[in-house]
Amino acid sequence: MRHLVKGKKFHRKKGQRTALFKSLINNLILKEKIETTEAKAREIRPKIEKLITLGKKQNLSSLRLLINRLNKKAGQKIYYQLAPRYQDRNGGYMRIIKGVKRRKKDGAEMTIIEFV
Repeated sequence: MRHLVKGKKFHRKKGQRTALFKSLINNLILKEKIETTEAKAREIRPKIEKLITLGKKQNLSSLRLLINRLNKKAGQKIYYQLAPRYQDRNGGYMRIIKGVKRRKKDGAEMTIIEFV
């Protein structure tokens, strides 16, 4: 049984996994819409929603935490553009749209993850 074990490993070590998630999150924030596998989209969705909730506080410490966890451009974009957009919304900032096509290489289901 997997009690208190969250997330998937994606056959990567911890450093590689965090780098993968960080790059996916940065690209999603900067482009506001990316296409990825369903498992990766489900994995990064709660992480991004927590970052946006952190940005909604609109204080200096939250800006510094965002820049620490992401790169500078992505952290500033959350703080100055995305967080004010969702000021009246209580969660549910992301949408995962299942795609019809599968990836040719391994048959993984592809999805589009975007901001609502």
